[in-house]
Formats: sequence, C-alpha cells, structure tokens
Amino acid sequence: MVVLPFSTVDVFTQARFGGNPLAVVIGGEELDTKTMQAVAAEFNLSETTFLLAPMNAANTARVRIFSRTTEMPFAGHPMVGTAFVLAQQRPDLAFATFEVPAGIVRVQIERDADGAAIGASIDAPQPLSLGETVAAEVIARALQIEPADVVTTNHLPSVASNGNPFIIAELSGEALTRCAPSMSAFRDALDARPHLGSRFSVHVYSRDGQTIRARMFAPLAGTWEDPATGSANAPLACLLLSLDPEAEQASFQIHQGVEMGRPSLLHVEARRTPEGILATLRGSCVPVMRGELTLDDKDA
Repeated sequence: MVVLPFSTVDVFTQARFGGNPLAVVIGGEELDTKTMQAVAAEFNLSETTFLLAPMNAANTARVRIFSRTTEMPFAGHPMVGTAFVLAQQRPDLAFATFEVPAGIVRVQIERDADGAAIGASIDAPQPLSLGETVAAEVIARALQIEPADVVTTNHLPSVASNGNPFIIAELSGEALTRCAPSMSAFRDALDARPHLGSRFSVHVYSRDGQTIRARMFAPLAGTWEDPATGSANAPLACLLLSLDPEAEQASFQIHQGVEMGRPSLLHVEARRTPEGILATLRGSCVPVMRGELTLDDKDA
C-alpha cells in the first residue's frame, strides 16, 4: 500500500474558502501518470500537484501539475500554493527552484514577522509568446455575449503564453459579468483549430488603469470557470506591457473569482528583459485541510 500525505490550500487569498483551492500531494515517485491523473480527478479541483525529488540536485523539487483531465506544463496558482506548503514544512526556506515541464520556476517565499509562511512570488518559466488572433465573434459565441462586447481597440483576442497558452480578450466591464460559456461553442472553436491540441481556454478581462477584473473559462478541460489563474494573468500583464513600447515594466492588481463567490487577488509584474517580456506573480495562501492519500498496489 502507498500512503502519501497531502494538504489543500486556498491560493491568492487571505481568507479561507476564498481564492483558488489546490491539493498538494507530498511524494509519489512510485505512481505512474495514469494514477496521478486519477488522483487529480478524485480531488476534483482546478489543479493538483505532486511534490517530488528534483531531477537536478541543484533545484529544490520537481513538481507535476494535473488539472481534472490532463497534465499541465505550467500553472501559476499550483506553483504559489506548492511553495507555500513546502515553506510550512521548511521554516528556513526563503528561495526555491521548481522543475516543471515548461522550465524552471524561481520562487521567493513570503513570511510574516514571526517567520510563518503566508504566500509566495514566482517567476513564470518562459517569456511572453504571442500566437494567432481569434475573431471577436468566436469569443462572443463561446461566452454567449455580443461581438460588440469584445473590445478590440487595444488588441485583438490573441493566444498568449508564459508557459501555458490562453486566448486573451478584453471585454467591456458590464459584459464581463454576463459571460456564460457554451460547451458546444468551445468545442466548435477547438475543432476549427486542431493545431491547438486539446486546449481552448479563454481568459477575459476589463481594465481600469492598473486594476484589472478577469475571468477564465476552460470547460473542455473540466474547469467551467477558474477562481484564479496565474498562468493566464502572467501573459495578460506581459501582453499589456507589450502594447506600451515606452514602458519597461508594469504592475497590476488582478481580481478574479468574484462572480464565483471565491474572490482572488493576484499581484502581477511584467518587465522587459533581453530574453523578452517576463512576469512575476505574487499571492497569499491559507491552509485548509491535511490528510493521507492511500492507494493499494493495484491502484498505483
């Protein structure tokens, strides 16, 4: 029998039952990918991580990230939440490097005056990359709003990534509250773009200066709506910086999950570097549950 400890934490919040919940399983090298995916489906959260020994001893840990349906190369709230769980176990930990499929994620632990872990900031593993644009009509149909609700004066809806691709679109503030994903429209949009693989995840936002309200929908991956999406808000901040050629950096406060009753706050900074536009995410965490995952040999 395999027995592995796990913790759940709420990420990008200072209030329990807010933010985005995450399950962190400690260990699991003996589990195959199919079993890890089954465990993630059992938790039924946006993501579940497995905290493993690093491949390179110079790094702190290797982290595998699973949504309800697939393994992910990078995701923001799992990195912040996993770092928080590890920092609770290691009171001396100030910095960490995580190996994920998208690259190396550098982490800085945040602690209160008594030394207790309260959150973390992470550097996205890749610079901003921009892909194809998507017609406003496609976004409107997917979210059951009007094409005129999609704001295209600043940029067209575009595929953007810092390690995990999303279609990012600006909406009017009022339209943002009316979004209701259509599963059939999401399927049609992906069927028309087989080169995107299995992902057609839409991140929409409205902006008031450096304050942003955002929502993310990925129903094809089992996440009807996500309370806080670090790997989508990182390229959003980078995309906005790319639109201002005079600026070297930009900082944003991003509110997400409000419509779901799980308000989240993400602090995101984008900056120009010789490697491209990079992002740093920062957020607080709250511990919720601890327990043990038990698997029979036939399960693992």
